Amino acid sequence: MESDDESIVLEKRDKMNVDVLLKNVWLYQTVTQTFVQRNVAIKNDKFYYIYEEKNVNLQPKKTINAENQWMIPGLIDAHMHIESSMTTPTIFSKAVVRYGVTTVIADAHEMANVFGLEGLKAFMAAETELDIFHAIPSSVPSTTPELETTGGIIGLAEVAELLKEPKVICLGEAMNFKGISYEPDSLIRQIIDLCQKQRPTMPLEGHCPKIEDQELADFLYSGITSDHTHQFPKTLKEKIEAGVFIQFQNKSITPENIQVIVDNDFYNYASIITDDVMADDLLKGHLNENVKKAVQAGLPIEKAIYMATYTPAKRMGLHDRGEIAPGKKADFLLLNDLESFDINTVYKSGKVAFEKGEPFHYPEKIEEFPGAYQQTIQCKKLTEEDLLLKVATTKETVRCNVIQKQEIGTFTERITKEIPVENGLLQWQKANCALLIVMERYGKNGNISFSLMDQPLSEKGAIATTWAHDHHNLMVMGNTIEDILLAQNELLAMQGGYLVASDQQVMATCPLPIGGILSQAPIEQLGASLQKVRQAMQALGYQNMNEIMSFSTLSLPVSPAIKVTDFGMMDTKSQRFYPLVFPEDGVLLHENTH
Repeated sequence: MESDDESIVLEKRDKMNVDVLLKNVWLYQTVTQTFVQRNVAIKNDKFYYIYEEKNVNLQPKKTINAENQWMIPGLIDAHMHIESSMTTPTIFSKAVVRYGVTTVIADAHEMANVFGLEGLKAFMAAETELDIFHAIPSSVPSTTPELETTGGIIGLAEVAELLKEPKVICLGEAMNFKGISYEPDSLIRQIIDLCQKQRPTMPLEGHCPKIEDQELADFLYSGITSDHTHQFPKTLKEKIEAGVFIQFQNKSITPENIQVIVDNDFYNYASIITDDVMADDLLKGHLNENVKKAVQAGLPIEKAIYMATYTPAKRMGLHDRGEIAPGKKADFLLLNDLESFDINTVYKSGKVAFEKGEPFHYPEKIEEFPGAYQQTIQCKKLTEEDLLLKVATTKETVRCNVIQKQEIGTFTERITKEIPVENGLLQWQKANCALLIVMERYGKNGNISFSLMDQPLSEKGAIATTWAHDHHNLMVMGNTIEDILLAQNELLAMQGGYLVASDQQVMATCPLPIGGILSQAPIEQLGASLQKVRQAMQALGYQNMNEIMSFSTLSLPVSPAIKVTDFGMMDTKSQRFYPLVFPEDGVLLHENTH
């Protein structure tokens, strides 16, 4: 016999009103990592009840017969940079929701490198349909102010302020290997210590490319527990067994790396992320494309979904999402076809956010930035005189340190070349080199550094940008004086972005007027402009799997092995600067010295 209390409970349950009821959908069951046919009830913004067919007295406002569709949780990107898409949070949100991305953890260290804490807070204040959580930028600058000049600095005071923000859920990628591993009093170590004291369970994200053995132990001893950089089978297993949570970005999603995960049943110790998606690539997809690439590389589709929903949620402590279960946030996708990952509908917080065939809508309301944010490039115009590399030497040729880029990934190497000297001027063009210049653009010190690259272009021309990882100083590279001057002068007039010149003509531009790194143009327009820049780079013979990223990271002083800042050409592990000309052979008279 039922008690009165039990009758009341049953009566309330029997008359439960729900907003949406999906009937007979093929549901991704996270616990078993399989698909099962179920009915799913949604109430307000959460999943309410999931059940097999039986008599259940629910009263839905809307019923969907979904027996031919596959239902998976909304995709979660646990490591990414909105600024890599060169747009702002409101526009980015509209762009990626259509690809099934419902939550991201953004590390806005590009914005912070240009504008400091003020710019970061402007990003965090954006109102978006997408749930955007934030990482504390740990590397602003990525090394130290003595090695690169930035517009902003995130120090202990700024970190302490950010730790109070509820949307801040992790420490962003810590990149300064030397400071983390061997300098206990460095700023990055102090930041890590503060985070561990104030938020002892907060994830500490890492950046440790080509680090292994005892050096890896030295790095991890700091408390960092993840890595999203370029992975290789040789060290992937070592990193995971050492407690590193792996975040697979596009270039690391290879059959060889995926085989390591499959062979060792490492699914709980990795996730799929984007890290950086350029504006033109954003026209074609986002995290969904990396999920599909992982499947093509040999990852079972059920595991790929697991690593793009549940493991990133667990890693970031987001216990209210990442699976379809009672009480979880109702973020999910309905797929027409599982293998092709054909998205029919995207639901955010229980409401339709995108339906297949729906065009991209520019947001009705976008962020408002101060006018000063669009007048930030404070460099002098280069002249021909500035580009004459004068060498004090008695020799006819001098040995020079030269940068050689790779065609896959962002790694570089240092090589030595013999370069003629005539009338006291270095004849770099006769050695099939290009001149690479980085100019401090914040009006702080006027630094200009000169480096050489080994045959990066097969045709005559120049490439220039202010989207230079991570300091975002002005960078121009070319093999003719005329094109270098044109590219630099026009980029100044444009107040930042990307530009390609050839035969003294501007071939392509992508204006980024907000701090030289962002645009609020419609994403189709922005993407098309960047695509033209990419094509123009290809026409000059610049070869890489991602030309934009390859060029922009020539200035990233934490990426192996030799990169350039406004202070000069640097070994990124030892943080030692190389002179352009070997000191035994001569002295470059107007090179930045340290």
